[in-house]
Amino acid sequence: MGIPVKLPVFEGPLDLLLHLIDKNKINIYDIPIVEITDQYLEYIRQMERQDLNVMSEFMVMAATLIDIKCRMLLPKEVNEEGEEEDPRSELVQQLLEYKMYKYMSYELRDRMQDAQKSLYKNPTLPEEVLEYKAPVDTSKLLEDLDLAKLNDIFKSIIRRQEDKIDPIRSKFGQIEREEVSLEDKLDYVEEFTRTHRKFSFRNLLKAQSSKTQVVVTFLAILELMKMGKIIISQEKIFDDIHIETIQSEE
Repeated sequence: MGIPVKLPVFEGPLDLLLHLIDKNKINIYDIPIVEITDQYLEYIRQMERQDLNVMSEFMVMAATLIDIKCRMLLPKEVNEEGEEEDPRSELVQQLLEYKMYKYMSYELRDRMQDAQKSLYKNPTLPEEVLEYKAPVDTSKLLEDLDLAKLNDIFKSIIRRQEDKIDPIRSKFGQIEREEVSLEDKLDYVEEFTRTHRKFSFRNLLKAQSSKTQVVVTFLAILELMKMGKIIISQEKIFDDIHIETIQSEE
């Protein structure tokens, strides 16, 4: 008495071929047609033969495999471009397309299962929101607008922005505060008087780098004169100011 064997149900001959390829870990682009054909025929022998329509599809694929098997034994055909044709290429293309659609069906099935876990509610908006009407219909505002009018509007806006710019104030630079202390400038001038017993105020100012430095230096000269450490003289108005120290070299 034979032992009953329960075979997996395949959706078609291509599904059975993919099963055999995955089972034997075969490269789909390099199918060992002899081995796959033998296993395929063995599965067909073990199948139930109740549905003749389904069995006819498997038998057609079996005939195709046997045909490819025979063509593999013959010398390879050459196409018009001089390249050798592989008898398995058409079958490989069918398997790749079937595999792609099969995985797409799995993706759609998973999405359907995820969608069954989601619940939706009907929109419940307040009556005030449903009855609201916009005070201005934007579609009517723009119905007569074209590119030429848009360009005129753009130019007018740019012209208004340019009119707002003050031609004088826009050219003002940034005023940075310069930290100059009178004490430091007093020390500087006193050190200068130790090496220059007589000098002109103009030569002293040549070493100053800014107007602030000049002003503070002038204040330092006035302070030293008030302290009685220097004497200031000027022959004529607007002439150079001569400065002479009166303190001892020590």
